[in-house]
Parts: sequence; structure tokens; C-alpha cells
Amino acid sequence: MKLGPRYKIAKRLGASIFEKTQTRAFALSAERSAAAKKGKGRRGGSDYGKQLIEKQKLRLSYGLTEKQFATYVQKALESHTNPQAMLFILLETRLDSIAYRMGLASTRRAARQMVSHGHLTVNGTRVTIPSYHVSVGNVIAIREGSRESGLFGGIVEKLKEYKHPSWVSFNTDTREGVLTSAPVFKEQDTIADIGAVFEYYTR
Repeated sequence: MKLGPRYKIAKRLGASIFEKTQTRAFALSAERSAAAKKGKGRRGGSDYGKQLIEKQKLRLSYGLTEKQFATYVQKALESHTNPQAMLFILLETRLDSIAYRMGLASTRRAARQMVSHGHLTVNGTRVTIPSYHVSVGNVIAIREGSRESGLFGGIVEKLKEYKHPSWVSFNTDTREGVLTSAPVFKEQDTIADIGAVFEYYTR
């Protein structure tokens, strides 16, 4: 997936969705830009423009192409349940999302690379597809041949201070984790307004 300058994209969207923008310096810069725009008396923009921004924030935070993201949205809309909660579940049960939530990677992009390079297994089978759907009860483990890799150096100490979301667990002794339940959607768990995302696709 080709992108333009990540710093400019994140600044335009007002969200730290890339590694280089997940810093205090970026946050301060974004705050200054927002204050400057407010001072110039700019209007809030159209509903469409706001919906587009929310869609881009969510799509790019998960590192998805437009086609991939639209497919997830369509599945959520066809689920005959709460579409916001269903979209969150679909995005969060990707293998790269699970690896990120377990604390095995500091960013979603790093989690995607971790999976793509074959460092993780699901129920004992090596998986290299970041979008692989993880089901409740599936065991995700650091592959035996990767456990001594520098990628996982200090993982035990790191995870001592890490707080997992309620739907995953990870055992540092066995280097194995489990999706214990379906991800629970809470607005504070996402950087975007998911309701606005659906408004964009159903306008």
C-alpha cells in the first residue's frame, strides 16, 4: 500500500496513526496546528469531509487498503447486528491486531511485519497472513525458531508492565497467548468515530 508523507497525512487527519507520529513532539505540533486553524475562524467543514477523515483515520490505523477496509465495512453492515461493534470485532480479530493487543509489537505496523515474516503460529501452525482471522480459543504463540530473535528480546520484562485488553491473554513462560473472548467495542478503544465511518459508506 503506497502512501504519501506520513507526517503530513497524520497531521491532516489529526491522529498519530504512524510510528513516526506517535511521539510527544507530533502531539504538540498537531495541537499548535489545530489552534492556528481555530484562530483563523475556519468552518468545521462538511459532514462528508468529516466522515472521510474518520474513515481514513480508522483505515490507516489498521494499515488497510481501501478495498480491504470497504470489505470489512460491508461484512459489518450485512451482519444484522450492531455494525459498529461488528466492524471492531472484524478488525481486532486479525492476527496482526491480536499480536499488537498482546503486546508482542509496539505498533500495528510492526505486528503486521511480525506476522508476515512468520514469527507467530496459530494452534501450532505457522501463519504469514496478517489478515488471518483468529477465533475465540485459538492459541497464538511465538514460533520456536523465533523466540531467541532480537525481535523478542526483553519481552518478559516488557509485558510485566503491559495491560492487555480483556479479550486476550498471554503467558510469558510459554510464550503463548489466547483470544479468550470476542473483542468488546468501546469508543475509547479506537481513534476514530466509527459511526461517522458508516455514514460515509451509506450516504
